[in-house]
Amino acid sequence: MRKISFQYVALIMLMMVSCLVYGQDSTMVKADSLSFESQRERVNALLNERSQRFGEYDVSLEKKTGVFGLFKTKKDMQKSIDILRQIVLNDNNIFIETRKLLDLKDAQSERYQRLADEYDKQISAYMGTITKLQNENEKLRGNVNALDESETGNNALLYLAVLVILILGTLLFLQYRKNSNKKLTQ
Repeated sequence: MRKISFQYVALIMLMMVSCLVYGQDSTMVKADSLSFESQRERVNALLNERSQRFGEYDVSLEKKTGVFGLFKTKKDMQKSIDILRQIVLNDNNIFIETRKLLDLKDAQSERYQRLADEYDKQISAYMGTITKLQNENEKLRGNVNALDESETGNNALLYLAVLVILILGTLLFLQYRKNSNKKLTQ
């Protein structure tokens, strides 16, 4: 069975944490995007309304209901002034909504910058952890190699001891035979 190194386990954990963080951020980004989009639509609607009112203002300027349609009446001028007043009020709303839109955009930019800084810190921490784990892995490999070498030395001593025992056993056996041959001949 193949051993899984600690680095791979750490990398898998890093990927899982990143997926969880991305999932949470994705939901927040969608909400921010929706509020930004709805605010942008409000500004566009106000701009369209302004264009429409400005068209009404142009028509009211050309409208002359005075004597034989040659002169503007006070009522015509008041209608033009009212339309112009509505345009100014609409412009004020456009400025307010545009400011809100810019504030949303700025908040979104700041949030993305904070997230980028946080991710940089996390990545730096993960890289430090991976480096630490790599160093630990190298240290453990060195220990394993040292144990293998000492085991090889121990095995050599064991083989030498077995060889000495065999040689001594053989010498004892030969001595025993020699002594038993002497007893038989005597």
